[in-house]
Amino acid sequence: MGNPKPLTGESSIADWLADPAGNAILTEMLAQGGQTPDVFKPVRRLAIKRLVKLSRGAFTQEMLDDLIRRAASGEIPDGVVLSEVAGESDDEAAAPAVALREWTERLDQGRFTGQTVIVTGAGSGIGRATASRIAREGGRVVAVDVSRERLDEFVAEHPGAEIVSLVADITDDAAVVRIVEAAGDTIDGLANIAGIMDDMTPVAEMTDAVWQRVFRVNVDGTMKLMRAVIPAMLAQGGGSIVNTASEAALRGSAAGAAYTASKHAVVGLTKSSAFMYGPSGIRVNAVAPGATITNIEATFASPLGAERVRTAMAILPDPAEAEALAASITFLLSNDGVNVNGIVLASDGGWSAA
Repeated sequence: MGNPKPLTGESSIADWLADPAGNAILTEMLAQGGQTPDVFKPVRRLAIKRLVKLSRGAFTQEMLDDLIRRAASGEIPDGVVLSEVAGESDDEAAAPAVALREWTERLDQGRFTGQTVIVTGAGSGIGRATASRIAREGGRVVAVDVSRERLDEFVAEHPGAEIVSLVADITDDAAVVRIVEAAGDTIDGLANIAGIMDDMTPVAEMTDAVWQRVFRVNVDGTMKLMRAVIPAMLAQGGGSIVNTASEAALRGSAAGAAYTASKHAVVGLTKSSAFMYGPSGIRVNAVAPGATITNIEATFASPLGAERVRTAMAILPDPAEAEALAASITFLLSNDGVNVNGIVLASDGGWSAA
């Protein structure tokens, strides 16, 4: 066998963990924060350089450069026990190490030129990636989030883009009015992305507080924005709305009762509205994300819920970056989705095919 390829920023995390020096260096780095290489399981196929962006400052380019330098020198920290490659089965370990083709975002310059699109949840995750793509493709974005800090960061990342940032709670009627006023007379698109997770509890253990909070944001907020923008879309002869459903809208094993029911309700809102307003030129679709790298964390308040959901998620595909979901959402929002109305697009890496 020839010499192994040197580790670089393009090398996958799995390649780093398979290399003695790379494994030891990563293990040491994670141990300083009380973690193990198991945290890399969801992203093990990504190039390690992607962590610089995904970590939002926790893992810097300087840290990566230092890791590459140390790996090149063959440095193995004293006292570090090498870890198994995170999340690999015996079959995976025995399979040929073929580098997967890496998806690269390709902008369609001018796709949203002259259009105004409201994006909720624009401060982070899928909402931020969607708002960013629309802005970089020439659109005017009304970026809505509950965090001024996150919105300011987003605006700063897009100098020269036409962005109206607005701190607003989509469950509040007065805030919804402000969002529509900020958009102006013409509203070409609405990306309903803001949402929250539940605590994975089954219905017999459900509290009124969790049920009401999840439905207030995921269903009431989605409905209120749709109700507010459709009159403008009717007056101008059309528009496009994309709601965020979930794998939990397609199956019962992806979350607790509240989140699952809320996302099924989003699908109902989507299909009913597509039927009602399609003849008026308004397209209403939904995207059902699978596992996605965002700042929404799952919590388990129920032992039964934890056991059942974790078992079902054992076959989960690797999570996608938020930009991959933004590609699906902006396709449906844009004129590229001209003949698509009333669908639920499973953007889940194949989870729904399992």
